[in-house]
Amino acid sequence: MKTPDTTSPPADPILVVDDEKAVLTTLQQTLRRCHYDTLSASNPLIALEHLKKQSFSVIISDQVMPEMSGLELLARARQIQPHATRILITAVVNLGTVIEAINKGEIFRFIVKPWLHEEFLATIKNGVQRYELICQNARLQTATQAMNEQLVDLNRSLEQQVQLVAQQNRQLADVNIALERNFVRSMELCVHTMQTFYPSLGNQARRVCQLCKSIAQVLQLNDEERRVLESSALLHDIGLVGVPRQIIRRWQEDPCSLDPAETALIEQHPILGQELAAFGSDLKKVGEIIRAHHEHYDGSGYPDQLVGPAAGRGRGLRLLPADGCRRERKGENGLRFGLRSRGGADFSAGAEPGHNPTQRTAGGPGRIAAGHGFSPGHLHPQRPVAGAGRPAHERHVHRKSA
Repeated sequence: MKTPDTTSPPADPILVVDDEKAVLTTLQQTLRRCHYDTLSASNPLIALEHLKKQSFSVIISDQVMPEMSGLELLARARQIQPHATRILITAVVNLGTVIEAINKGEIFRFIVKPWLHEEFLATIKNGVQRYELICQNARLQTATQAMNEQLVDLNRSLEQQVQLVAQQNRQLADVNIALERNFVRSMELCVHTMQTFYPSLGNQARRVCQLCKSIAQVLQLNDEERRVLESSALLHDIGLVGVPRQIIRRWQEDPCSLDPAETALIEQHPILGQELAAFGSDLKKVGEIIRAHHEHYDGSGYPDQLVGPAAGRGRGLRLLPADGCRRERKGENGLRFGLRSRGGADFSAGAEPGHNPTQRTAGGPGRIAAGHGFSPGHLHPQRPVAGAGRPAHERHVHRKSA
């Protein structure tokens, strides 16, 4: 007869226990022909010593033996190696033996003498597979338990990190609030310094800042753009602090009365303002706007005589020129007068009367139409631009001679 197919031998051997040497030899030979590693014991006490020294996949024991019965041996084997498959060989099977085997030893199978060769090998194969499955399941449970413990530790660590990040965010928010408060105080100090030096400078800075706040609201600028715009408005004339008061007064009242040296000094104040703004943190864009706030579209501005769109260095914060609006022309009519009279000079000639540069365009609500930009320095109500009464070529000559 064809023997059942056997898989690869288990890592742990099979223990065979029987006091009859002939039976013991027969069992060993049968198992070894099927490539099972076996270890035999003719005495239950010797078998117990083997169980204490190494692991076994299957334990096969005869029922009737001196010193102790097979059921007693398998019951003690269960305590030593609970994963091992226990098989009892007996000549007589009765209900009492079965009940006792179940209660004491949890016997996997009974093999009745005489046994069938194929049935015996099939039982051994099933016993080995059971042992391997139990061992694999135990390893998986151990690994799962270890991973669960690691997961608990990771969750605890993650919770601590989340709490730490939340605490750091709160501290960072407090620091940002303090920095913003210090920044506002710094702006107020600068305006107060300008007002102490020359009162009209501080008053004008506040008026321009209010106007820029209104424009920022119309244009729906974000917080960063509003901050840059309002800071530029407050600091746009801070460079005049280094100019003598009498020159500032003459510049405001009669720009044509300035000599070339005085004109050159006035026209340097945007550069000085940019340098002063550079002392503050994150005020690079503010400095660029301050430097360009007297530039004109036709290149007649100062200090860099920028021409065309390059004259609006606001980097997205370019506004509408309003210095063409004289004292007697206020509001929208004054703005239209300024657009009409200074078109092509201070700003693009494309800003025609009747065209509202702040109207809603395809680029978004409240956005300025392309080419219609202005910077805070153009927002000087009640004061003409220095040198505005002179031809551009004369102002350039004065600048060069200075």
